[in-house]
Amino acid sequence: MKFFIDTANLSQIREAHELGILDGVTTNPSLMAKEGIKGEAAILYHYKAICEMVDGDISAEVISTDYASILEEGKKLAAIHPNIVVKVPMIKDGIKAIKWFSDNGIKTNCTLVFSAGQAILAAKAGATYLSPFIGRIDDTNWDGIDLIAQIANIYSIQGFKTQILAASIRNALHIVKCAEAGADVCTCPLDSILGLLKHPLTDIGLAKFLEDAKKTV
Repeated sequence: MKFFIDTANLSQIREAHELGILDGVTTNPSLMAKEGIKGEAAILYHYKAICEMVDGDISAEVISTDYASILEEGKKLAAIHPNIVVKVPMIKDGIKAIKWFSDNGIKTNCTLVFSAGQAILAAKAGATYLSPFIGRIDDTNWDGIDLIAQIANIYSIQGFKTQILAASIRNALHIVKCAEAGADVCTCPLDSILGLLKHPLTDIGLAKFLEDAKKTV
């Protein structure tokens, strides 16, 4: 399973990259706004900076909702760098745009996915990635991990090549469960990635080793 970091914060991206386990980055308008990045020129420059930091797929999201505008915006994003993946919402015009991008060699990430039916449409359109939002599904008292497993099963049976990119990750356990359920990619905040490091027995064991090491000096 590949690890993407879900942020527009350059210092967090750098820290995850320095761990040696980072495969890519996902962003969205909310994450850009959180970093105070405003205006088309500033946003495009920021995407370029991320691409120069990470040698992997970088999802850049369109904010248009009609077919022609999605195509125009997506082409502009794709022109930034070869690693850009155009992130398109799961709407009717979004599916049409994903098909066009797929036919013209532009990678896509179908976002805001909440059902297996939506996942089938995205795969049929040729999406490179599919982003089910498991945390938001959990918020509605449904199980987001079950959806990942269902989509993975359907894609396996049907031979779809679209990669399942589990999004809206809330904690380290989500990451583990996504790996068990068959996600190809997991995108999450830095805190969730670092949470995988933590276990009280590791801390206890390390403290004991260090204590005993002092006796050998």
